[in-house]
Order: sequence, then C-alpha cells, then structure tokens
Amino acid sequence: MAMSSILNTDNIKKALDAFAVADSFDHKKFFEMLGLKTKSFDEVKKVFTVLDADNSGFIEEEELKFVLKGFAKDGRDLTDKETKAFLKAADKDGDGKIGVEEFAALVKE
Repeated sequence: MAMSSILNTDNIKKALDAFAVADSFDHKKFFEMLGLKTKSFDEVKKVFTVLDADNSGFIEEEELKFVLKGFAKDGRDLTDKETKAFLKAADKDGDGKIGVEEFAALVKE
C-alpha cells in the first residue's frame, strides 16, 4: 500500500522537505505536517503497517532509520541520533521496538 492512498501527496512532500537536513527530524511536527494527527486509528494503523517493513507487528530501530523512505522513496535516512530519539519517544514499554498502539499514541501526542 502506498502512503499516497492514505495521506495527501502534497503534505508528504512538504513534510519531507521540511526535515531534509540531517538532525532536523521532529516526529511531532512531521506527523502534524502530514495530517496524520487528524486521521482515524485505522488510518494510522495502515501507515504503521507500511512502515513495518518486515511485517513483524513492530517497528524496530533498524526500520526507524528508513521511516522517511516509507513516505516517499526519495526520503532521507534518519541519523542514529534521530533514530534513537524517535524510538525513545515512542517505546513506552521499553522493549526496544514500537508496537501499533505505541505508534498511534505517539502520532496523537
């Protein structure tokens, strides 16, 4: 499933452009710019499913590095610093990965 079937392509482009520079990623602003905060749980779950590249039911740290590429193929990789900060913000149960409930909660923050 393509992100463009869930989110507005102009919003995706603007959000990716806003965080094109390394160490500039802010998940709260990113989700807001995408319009993801206003989406239903089912729509957020669809986004989660696209980002869960290995279909494990979780977004692991390795997958987080490539999260922007999940929105558009030309998205940049997150730096290690950005990846760790993103994981820390979302991983509420401390298991080192992000479940769908944790992801949905992070999006709605």
